[in-house]
Amino acid sequence: MAPGTVSLFQFCTVSLLVKCSARKTIEMSLYKKGYLMTEKKVITDIDRRHFATVFRLCDQGQRGYLSREDLKMAVVMLFGYKPSKLEANTLMEPALKASLPGVPMDHFVSLMGRKLSVQDPYDRTRQIFSVFDAHCRGFLTPEDFKRVFSRLAPHLPDRTIQEAFREVDQDSDGHVSFQDFERVVGRPEDQP
Repeated sequence: MAPGTVSLFQFCTVSLLVKCSARKTIEMSLYKKGYLMTEKKVITDIDRRHFATVFRLCDQGQRGYLSREDLKMAVVMLFGYKPSKLEANTLMEPALKASLPGVPMDHFVSLMGRKLSVQDPYDRTRQIFSVFDAHCRGFLTPEDFKRVFSRLAPHLPDRTIQEAFREVDQDSDGHVSFQDFERVVGRPEDQP
């Protein structure tokens, strides 16, 4: 496997989230009944550094703050979805009340830390799996990988996509189950 393939895989899968509504309804039902429990995530220095890196990437013109549009792009990069107008207003509100032109880095890191701490990792992984499983079959094929990567990283060589698929397809049966997918995508980046 080429160095960094799984990291690229993890990054790309977060960029596009589409849900299969029937599956989402079932998962929410299980969560409400207590079958899917999550713990509040502790924000690490690695998370903070990641937030700071995303801030710098989104800070157009290196002004030291994120405008509303910059903030939306940062949320997309970190969480894989474009925030609603209401959420963007909520995130911008403290900066605007303080008469700041945008969200400064320390405030951004704090906001994203709170957001990450309440995020359900199981739900996030399920959403990413659903992006790949456009036909709601419950498993992924090499064609599913090619379809998603052709949208997210069109210049990515087929060989790299095949290597990513083989890395996730633990039993080499040509199908990736959610459990296989979760082992790779759902694990923390610093875990082997």
